[in-house]
Amino acid sequence: MNATATATGITTWPGRAEFWLDAKGKGAWIAAMVLGFIFFWPVGLALLAYMIWGKKMFGRNCSARKSHQRAAWAMHQPSGNTAFDAYKTETLKRLEDEQAAFSDFLHRLREAKDKSEFDQFMTDRERQRAAEARTVEPSA
Repeated sequence: MNATATATGITTWPGRAEFWLDAKGKGAWIAAMVLGFIFFWPVGLALLAYMIWGKKMFGRNCSARKSHQRAAWAMHQPSGNTAFDAYKTETLKRLEDEQAAFSDFLHRLREAKDKSEFDQFMTDRERQRAAEARTVEPSA
């Protein structure tokens, strides 16, 4: 399940599908409609009606993506206040460094888990070989 869709309270499959199509853009809605017409025409007709009357076709589509792009653009624009811009630059640099450190931590954690799992596998394998060697030995 999409974490963002769940966080926004969308828990039904039509809601998740709408959220997913919105995230992909207008082309995804059009492709879904065309596929609907190809496989079962009433589905394509229903999607077309929803796109027209739900205002998906005329500009409301992808509003979340557009607002995110505007926010990303605004984040890199100077505010005109040099003290604030310096603070913003320093804070963004600190956050990028923390993100890199956290990514490194997760990488080390995954490596440690992999090593632990591999060591457990090798230990189990040695026990299995030892048990097989005991059962194979001829008892004279």
